[in-house]
Amino acid sequence: MATPKFVKEHNAKHMIHPMTHQAPLQDKNRPKIVSQGEGVYITDVDGNKMVDGVGGLWNVNVGYNRPEIKQAIMDQLDKIHYSSLFGTMTNEPAIELSHKLAQMAAPEGMKRTFFSSGGSDAIETALRLARVYWKSVGQKDRYKFISLKGGYHGTHFGGASINGNTIYRRNFEPMLPGCFHVQNPYLYRNPYGITDHEELGEVCAKVLEEEILFQGPDTVAAFIAEPVQGAGGLIVPPANYWPRIREICTKYDVLLVSDEVVTGFGRTGTMFGARTWGVKPDMMTFAKGINSGYVPLGATMINEKIEKGLLENEDTFGMIMHGYTYSGHPVACAAAIPNLEIVENEDIPANSAVRGEYFYNKLAPFIDRFKSIGDVRGKGLMLGIEMVADKETKAPQDPAFGQQIAAIAQKEGAMVRASGHKIILSPPLTINNEEIDVIVNALDVAFSELDR
Repeated sequence: MATPKFVKEHNAKHMIHPMTHQAPLQDKNRPKIVSQGEGVYITDVDGNKMVDGVGGLWNVNVGYNRPEIKQAIMDQLDKIHYSSLFGTMTNEPAIELSHKLAQMAAPEGMKRTFFSSGGSDAIETALRLARVYWKSVGQKDRYKFISLKGGYHGTHFGGASINGNTIYRRNFEPMLPGCFHVQNPYLYRNPYGITDHEELGEVCAKVLEEEILFQGPDTVAAFIAEPVQGAGGLIVPPANYWPRIREICTKYDVLLVSDEVVTGFGRTGTMFGARTWGVKPDMMTFAKGINSGYVPLGATMINEKIEKGLLENEDTFGMIMHGYTYSGHPVACAAAIPNLEIVENEDIPANSAVRGEYFYNKLAPFIDRFKSIGDVRGKGLMLGIEMVADKETKAPQDPAFGQQIAAIAQKEGAMVRASGHKIILSPPLTINNEEIDVIVNALDVAFSELDR
């Protein structure tokens, strides 16, 4: 086991860190070295303890150091640590987990699961299955994907191609052909100047319909969106938006894919993000909360319509020529089973709803108290603070300001995530009011110090 002295000396010297410039990490801004976790708290190598307001990276839903999950991992390691799902091989935890997921997502009409290693894999799988499905049923021209501006769908080329944030695409262009983006229902910032939720939902749904018609409905394979946009800045859609896009996708026979990588298993205050809006998608993608990050795992679920199309085709277009070495990894699946039992037995979605409302009510007054805060929004335990340089013009605040806010909050005992001109909050779904107060107080100190 490496000593604290060793890891500090070699910190950022031999590793490429994701989603950041590498040069600043080499000197004074070296990454914080997290050493331990317990419940909703993390501790660094210097012994500094913080409430994890980020929940790992949206994924430590049931908290750190859960004995039930650790025991399941150890028990599976004692049996077999790896088994492939390719061809005619399978394993017990993957079978059990696929059954569990089918039960949990039955209200959404989900039938079968394709396992992978994470969210980006799950999205890539959804895109591939969409194209395979349409070829299987004889509609080979349906290959196009439509997604939302501001959306985030992982880092593979397919997912990056449907991402609606330029920063995740620009350095890797040209991207996958056939991907198109439409306006997201962003109430605080939209090009129409609309301030009414329902009106914006209808307008943005109509924009999707117009794009489908423009592309030609018989060429569009799927529309993909997050029930609540996460990395794009916590964009909560109007309540009428998802029901309307379900109607539109049904009308033109376009598959609706709900990207539940972040929202799945309680984050929005319901079991699934799509359930928040009362919608049945054709596909759902999962990762993060499926086993709370204990072992990497992703999943893509399909409904009966897609299942039927794949099962009834016996030519080469019906073959699923797609897969990962670690699809259905037995240890990852074994960790997911007790995790999902915790989600159900402790009613994690309900706690997310109640604590999320408390959290929002604590943060909402910041809009009037601080000149640099333009908006506070959220759903369940997905919350965002949008920072502005000017409230009248809504000019975004300098990203460096957010980094300073996060640094001060850390010193005050709370880990928060600065993303551009937004602060993202996504703590473990087991958090209580007292622990939320630690985050709120840390942010209060930070904004009070910098917002002059």
